[in-house]
Formats: sequence, structure tokens, C-alpha cells
Amino acid sequence: MTETIIRAGVIGHPIGHSRSPLIHRSWLARHRIDGRYDAHDISPADLISFVAAMRDGAMAGCNVTIPHKETVLAHLDRLTDTARTIGAVNTVWREGDRLIGDNTDTYGFAANLDEHAPDWDRAGGRALVLGAGGAALAIVHALIERGFAAVNIANRTPDRAQRLADRFGGPCRAVALDDPDLYRDANLVVNTTSLTMGEQMDERPWPGLERLADGATVTDIVYTPLKTSLLNAAERQGFRTVDGLGMLLHQAVPGFERWFGVRPAVTPALREQLVADLDRHA
Repeated sequence: MTETIIRAGVIGHPIGHSRSPLIHRSWLARHRIDGRYDAHDISPADLISFVAAMRDGAMAGCNVTIPHKETVLAHLDRLTDTARTIGAVNTVWREGDRLIGDNTDTYGFAANLDEHAPDWDRAGGRALVLGAGGAALAIVHALIERGFAAVNIANRTPDRAQRLADRFGGPCRAVALDDPDLYRDANLVVNTTSLTMGEQMDERPWPGLERLADGATVTDIVYTPLKTSLLNAAERQGFRTVDGLGMLLHQAVPGFERWFGVRPAVTPALREQLVADLDRHA
């Protein structure tokens, strides 16, 4: 008998921290799909053989996380325009014997804000991105797509911020992290750094937030803790905040649709399930 089960998963090294199996297994159960989604700890030395097996039909595709998001590019047959622009892949699917790579972080970031701050891009004004790593690449791309007139990038290492600004050009420019006017008149602030990750207290000072534009939105892609010191500080100043958990949920949607043929919904129940899991492992 031919096995009909559809297999997908997530690869990384290490991979035990990933919440992707919880998300995708919930959708598989909800839609009663005969499928599997598993976590695979794949070392850099094993990446080539894993990709070859996927191309030969072992899996319909996979999510990709650290340290493979850039190195996997060389082993794929085609990249979407988004993945090519960002230079990193987090979602792979198979079409015949060809493997296609995409980066859905741009979609996930924007969809999270669309859900929780529906008019976040209406002004098309000034955005400030804190950090210049891989996540910042996807987010700067999203901000340009949504028509922001200015995208300022601040990083602890100024050269990295400058390289990111130069890569995209247009509205992007590098700014000093210690500039006293860093937050002045910004309509959106996005933290992409790990500075707020794993915080036990919410009293980290964020001087200058009071200089944001009226009605500004502040978001942090970190979701452990769910309410970071940045979001707490912004709330105290009366600004709207959006946590990073929705980005994790929404970025998973396009891959599930590619592998299993159903476009799933990000529901409050799924978010609550993920929050409960985070609390259990805090």
C-alpha cells in the first residue's frame, strides 16, 4: 500500500525550543488532515543529505531556522522575490523534484500588526527599527512594501545598521543608537534585538519614548516574555503596543497552505494554546 500521509517539519540545530510543531499539529487536527509535522535536529554537516531526501519525496517541505536560514539557499532550485531580497529562507516546499524557498517573516510581521493594530501603516510615516540582524532584514522589507517614507535603523554596531540601510536604500538610513532624538516623531518602533528576551523585570529604562508621534505603535518581535520592558514602557506613555507572538503564528500560515493544501486561520484559541505552552516552560 502507498503511504498517503503528508510529511512536513522544521529543521534547525538545536531545535528543541521550536513551537512550530505545536502550531502545525493544532491545524492538522483542526482540519482533520492526514499529515505529520515534526522537529528535526539537523547539523550543518547533515543539511545537504536532508535536503536531497526532501527533494526525492521524503517530505512536502519544511520550515528552516537557525543556523540554516542562509546556508540552505545554495541547495534550493528557486527563491521567491522576497527570499531573494532578504537573503534568507524560513519556508521550503517541493514542486515535483524542485525545491522552492520563501521567507514568510515579512508576511508574518505585517499580518500581526494588521490584526492587532489595523491602521499601523496608514500614515506611511517614520519607522524606527532597533537591530540589524536577520529579523531586521525581513521587517525593513515589510516596511518598504507598506510605503513608509522613512525607515531609520539603529544597532549597537553602527556598521551593521549602515550595511542594512545601504542594502535597501530608498527611505532607509542608519542612525545612532544613542541619538537623543532617536524616537522623535516616529510612528512605529520595532525591536528586533534580543535585548528584551528572557527579561525577569519590566523596569529597563527606555529614555526618549515620550518623543514618539501621537498615536504611535510599538512592537517587539520577542515573545518570551510576552510583555517586554519596551512594551511596558510604551504602554506607560500611552502608546499602542503589539507583542511578537502573532508574528510567529502568522508566518506559519503560508507554509502550512503549501504543504497541506488548506489555508489555516490564526485564532484566539490557538494563541491561548501557545501562551499556555510558553507559561509551562517559563
